[in-house]
Amino acid sequence: MAITTLPVSRTEAGSAVVRVLSYNIRSMRDDREALARIIRACDPDLVLIQEAPIFFRWRKAAAWLAAGTDLVTLSGGATAAGPLLLCSLRATVERTEDVLLPRTTGQYRRGFATAVVRIGGARIGVLSCHLSLQAEERHTQAGLLLGRLASMDVPHAIVAGDLNDRPEGRAFRRVAGALQDCWAVKPWGGELTYPAENPRKRIDAVFATSGVEVLGCGVPPELSQADLVAATDHLPVLAAVRVPVG
Repeated sequence: MAITTLPVSRTEAGSAVVRVLSYNIRSMRDDREALARIIRACDPDLVLIQEAPIFFRWRKAAAWLAAGTDLVTLSGGATAAGPLLLCSLRATVERTEDVLLPRTTGQYRRGFATAVVRIGGARIGVLSCHLSLQAEERHTQAGLLLGRLASMDVPHAIVAGDLNDRPEGRAFRRVAGALQDCWAVKPWGGELTYPAENPRKRIDAVFATSGVEVLGCGVPPELSQADLVAATDHLPVLAAVRVPVG
């Protein structure tokens, strides 16, 4: 059953209500069926995934996840070093681009999965990220994220991901200083996202540009606790936003 305590997707006069899900899925190493049930229950228009499979048969894994959640693959995966975008059939794709970031010696390669889509007449830039575990590299990547967003030349945008940083951290503050932190603007559901079984930190977040109205954002309270723990080691963040048309 889909979550209904958050505004549902719809097209309104002059705007579109869009549901956005951010989720670190730990390379689908856990219970895939539980993962699919969680995503379906969130009933998202856009899914910004981190730690999608990037090795053997990664495209097949992404296709399985899309089919199992009634979504389609938009961009990302191995070609973005882990971030992946899925979308519902409400979205019309204008363009996509996978971005690999410079790598610090000894650190994992990171990247962004990006797209520009239209939903209900609203033109939206979308970027999924998974920032570094290393503080200085993470702060640099936050700046690269904002630069990439500016280069997308869109009126409205959504950014989401695993920042590996708390709200008081430099990288998180760098992103939140330029974009709306949707949880801080309109908290709904739970705040903490990691680890899934006993969350103690908020390191996963959804952000939006200034013209987007945040209707609610947080860890959905109606999901099966057993499925949340079985699916992956992070909790999902679901946001509903109202995006102006144009």
